[in-house]
This record gives sequence, structure tokens and C-alpha cells, in this order.
Amino acid sequence: MRATRRPMIAIAAFLSLAFAAPAFSQTVPPPAKSVSLAGPRVGITMLSPGVIDALAERNIAVRPVITQFGWQFEKQFFTTQGGLTAVTELVGLLGGLEQSLTIPSMSWMVGLRTSNGAEFGIGPNLTPAGAALAIAAGVTIRSGVVNIPVNVAIVPSKAGVRLSVLTGFNLRGRR
Repeated sequence: MRATRRPMIAIAAFLSLAFAAPAFSQTVPPPAKSVSLAGPRVGITMLSPGVIDALAERNIAVRPVITQFGWQFEKQFFTTQGGLTAVTELVGLLGGLEQSLTIPSMSWMVGLRTSNGAEFGIGPNLTPAGAALAIAAGVTIRSGVVNIPVNVAIVPSKAGVRLSVLTGFNLRGRR
């Protein structure tokens, strides 16, 4: 009985290896490279009358246009061979400094950037006027290792609409 089991075990082992061969030949993609593109941001935000009223309810008297100063933490975490890049950004801003105010704003954006620098993102935005969904588009101009993003964001909410134009810079390179 032992003599008949050995050929069966050998055949089973051979078939297992033969059918497993395609699994051994699969190519594994290289690990994703992550790039940090953090840097300062400056710009302006135009506030609709409803947003001004919502801020007034919180004892924040503000004019319709405010300056913005802050920092953008950006992580580029996936790039295709065609140059399409997935990015996520956390943008913290202080608005109204020119009016002796500090109106905080925080946005978390998830989006895509093309190889020529065109970009689009969407994500939540929190301010004293309330929570809303921010939609942004723009372009990043590259000059050597310096990136200069120029973005326009619209933030529609129950209170009204905010329209921001922001720019800044960051240095391209692995950190």
C-alpha cells in the first residue's frame, strides 16, 4: 500500500507546483512614493451677505472681502506613468487679519493633479460660519524645484457662498 501512495503524492506535488507557477510569475508593482509639498498660502476670500450675517450671529463683524494667511500640508501619494497624481491636502487659514480679526478656516481636500499642473479637489471645510463642502481648481506652476500653486475655491453652504483665491509656494523634493 505504501508503494502506491508515493506516486500519488508525487503527482499531487507536481500538479500543485504546475498550477502555482502563474502565481510565481506575477509582477509586483514598486512601492508607492510619497512626496510632501507643504508650504505657505496667502489670498483673499469674498463673502456673500448670508455668510456675513452668519458670522455676525457669532459676534464677528466682517466686511465682504477678507485676506487669508495660512499653511497647506499636502501629500502627493500616487502617480501614474501618464503623470496623473493623487493628492490630499489639509489647509489651515486665518482670515480677516487686515480687519483685526482672526477667523479660522480648515479644509481637507482630496484630488488629482495632471502632469501639466492642472488640479481639482473636493472636501470638507470648517469655519465659524459653519461646515460646508469646498470645491477647488487651479494650476501649479513649476520653476525648478519651486512649485507655485494658484487655486480658486468655492464653498457653498446653507449660510451663503464663499469664493477664495489662494497662492503660495512649496519646494518639490523628498522629505
